[in-house]
Amino acid sequence: MTTDPAPPEPRQGPRVPPSAQAPVPPPPRWAVRAAHVVAWSTVPSGVWRVALVLGVPVGVMEREEFLAAFPDNSPLIALAYVLLIGAVAEAASYLTLGLVRPWGEVVPRWIPLAGGRPVDSRLAVLAASLGALTVTVLWWVLFFGGLLTGPSPDPGVSAGEALFVAAYAPLLLWGPLLAAVTWSYHRRHRRACTRL
Repeated sequence: MTTDPAPPEPRQGPRVPPSAQAPVPPPPRWAVRAAHVVAWSTVPSGVWRVALVLGVPVGVMEREEFLAAFPDNSPLIALAYVLLIGAVAEAASYLTLGLVRPWGEVVPRWIPLAGGRPVDSRLAVLAASLGALTVTVLWWVLFFGGLLTGPSPDPGVSAGEALFVAAYAPLLLWGPLLAAVTWSYHRRHRRACTRL
């Protein structure tokens, strides 16, 4: 009795990650612009703080008054602190660009251990949402809310106060624009998943 060989099983190709199966649509132009505004929103306040430490008259606070908060009134420690605060703020705001750039889809290859792996969009949305909430509360409620409700020494606005407000006002855009760009990122990735 002869038996027919079993039919070959259908070949299955290599597993393709979902991001390769359903391409994520490009970000809308408004989201790209908003992400760039967020990335630049922290620069004016950083420049203002550096100017304060370097002794440039900024009108709201004197350099000596600021330095009194540091050990030995050290300008080096104050400058290091200001530069660190600026670097952290810049790095955090710059991450918004990842929501509209390819490195928000796949980790760049030059990053050790994670390079080349797809970005988990759910974690990116969670982190960006928490970031948007945090900076909104920080700048809208704590900082500017405190300025508006605090006692004012005089009813007028000096040139120094106007400069201060101009330097820090862009930070009010950070939270709401980050939330909008995060929403756009979430929608684009959700659409890509529903196409699978």
